Amino acid sequence: MSPDAIKQDFESAVVKHFSFKARLRSFLYGNGKEQGPLRDPDQCGLGQWIAERSRGDYKHVPEMRELDALHRLIHQQANRLMDLHLAGRRDEALVGFGEVQTLADRIQHLLQTMEAKLRTAQA
Repeated sequence: MSPDAIKQDFESAVVKHFSFKARLRSFLYGNGKEQGPLRDPDQCGLGQWIAERSRGDYKHVPEMRELDALHRLIHQQANRLMDLHLAGRRDEALVGFGEVQTLADRIQHLLQTMEAKLRTAQA
């Protein structure tokens, strides 16, 4: 895979990641209805990206396991916050979004690190 193709591939992963955060925030503010991709890491766009790449082009990348673990953890947090929201504890759920943001930052940093390593290896 060329460095440009790697860059585009990781940009698509970042977009999927941002979309998850936006949909979760929307749900917590009462504007979202669809729960499946927020609750299930295997339905999530980034989760599908991770699964495909773990079996394919990036199966040799050691950080893929860490990425998958962080991704599953952020979904556990999302489930907790969504359950709080649905139980009428909306303020508590919104406050907890900070924990999700911390995990999201770690995921984004890991994606950037992986992309840089892969692009350097292909240059």
